[in-house]
Amino acid sequence: MAGRSSVLCLDRCTRQAECLVKRIKTRLPTSRALCTTRNAWDQNISRPQTTHALLSRKNLPWRTTSTPVIQRRCASGAQNELQKTPLYDLHVSKKAKFVPFGGYSMPLYYDDLSHVESHHWTREKASIFDVSHMVQHKLSGPSAEAFLMQITPTAANSLNPYQSTLSCLLEDPSGGIVDDTVITRVGYQAFYFVTNAACRENDLTFIQAEMAKFRETHEVTDENDLDWMVLEKHSLLALQGPKAVSALQSLIFVDEEDPEMDTDLSHLHFSNATYLQLKLPDGTNTPSLLVSRTGYTGEDGFEISIPPESGDSTELANKIAEALLADPSTVRLAGLAARDSLRLEAGMCLYGHDIDISTTPPEAGLGWTVSKERRSGNAANFNGSSKILEQLASPKTMQRRRVGLIAEKGAPAREGAEIVDVESGDVVGKVTSGLPSPSLGGTNIAMGLVKNGWHKKGTKLGIKVRKNVRQAEVVKMPFVENKFYRGT
Repeated sequence: MAGRSSVLCLDRCTRQAECLVKRIKTRLPTSRALCTTRNAWDQNISRPQTTHALLSRKNLPWRTTSTPVIQRRCASGAQNELQKTPLYDLHVSKKAKFVPFGGYSMPLYYDDLSHVESHHWTREKASIFDVSHMVQHKLSGPSAEAFLMQITPTAANSLNPYQSTLSCLLEDPSGGIVDDTVITRVGYQAFYFVTNAACRENDLTFIQAEMAKFRETHEVTDENDLDWMVLEKHSLLALQGPKAVSALQSLIFVDEEDPEMDTDLSHLHFSNATYLQLKLPDGTNTPSLLVSRTGYTGEDGFEISIPPESGDSTELANKIAEALLADPSTVRLAGLAARDSLRLEAGMCLYGHDIDISTTPPEAGLGWTVSKERRSGNAANFNGSSKILEQLASPKTMQRRRVGLIAEKGAPAREGAEIVDVESGDVVGKVTSGLPSPSLGGTNIAMGLVKNGWHKKGTKLGIKVRKNVRQAEVVKMPFVENKFYRGT
């Protein structure tokens, strides 16, 4: 790879990582976690589970009998005390550099690999990202589907079992993005979705308010008709990279008494999920785990949702992580620094930066999250639908557009940098994310929001970096081709 030796220079890696410490401290996590559930999510979340249970499809219940509940995970002591994920002690043992992130103390990178080295490791081998800070939800009942179709632009009624889709929680009537989320159908009347940790309180307040309004307008009086819970104490691991499939496949338990259970990962395609058990080095098997073939890096990979045992998932999550890390020549831990550079190369949005409540899906380049079935007829009725559908029908009505940019050599464009017209010098937008791309030999890449008309591919623009104007060009995203697995 051209220029790679210089990119991997340890001094430069350290400087880049230290810059990221300052930048990531205020960053909000995104919920590119595409996950589904089948067993643990449909049980009371405080119910103990056995590690030795050999679960088959015939004994995995769909229907929960629990009442709506929001159990808030609160840190003890001062309100601003950072929380810790169940893998915190493992991160400490691996000499992680920690930063505040979404209310948690999260690893930025580890002692064994610099930020850029970890980035390349994920592209070439496999890395584990601890994303247990994300908020996992379950929504079930006869009205669950209709409720989701009110607060998102997704055709939830068209989702197949164990199929996932990226979506957005939408404000009404502005159509602004309250948060990005991934929704998965996990039963005939059951859905699982994940939202951002830093948006937690706003999201819970939003969902509560929208649910109250929905119950009133749709005359939903039975609590079981619309049952929502936040799945506390669950852990979430993302195993990403080209060797993720072999690393995970080697741990999968095959139950010879249940031949109908498909445990071959070559049959699990991108944006789909299944339930699997893993066999651990101590000879025990995990309970049924939700495994989805998705991620936030642009690489092939999986996200593993881990339920609590006896009220806590710490022990099980650590056993699974250690089992996956057994071969350090294949799998290693990776932190927020590599995650940020990987997702930017993949052209993926970071909430609170590339998108927020002032951004609609069409402006963010996420018009595709508005299902085709929801653009006309009776289904074209969701939060912000009037504005969003007008923007899709007539793009000129949009005030701004999200774009990808490649800038000339020199200091990289960072968030907040002004984007200007090269001829007049007028400000036409701002950078929302930017850094030197490790995969492109340090080429400066960025995303930004620009005025409509300056968004077309090939448009020449300038970016104010410090006191200089760097030449830049609008390019198609992703910057690095995504490698999602869609079958052979």
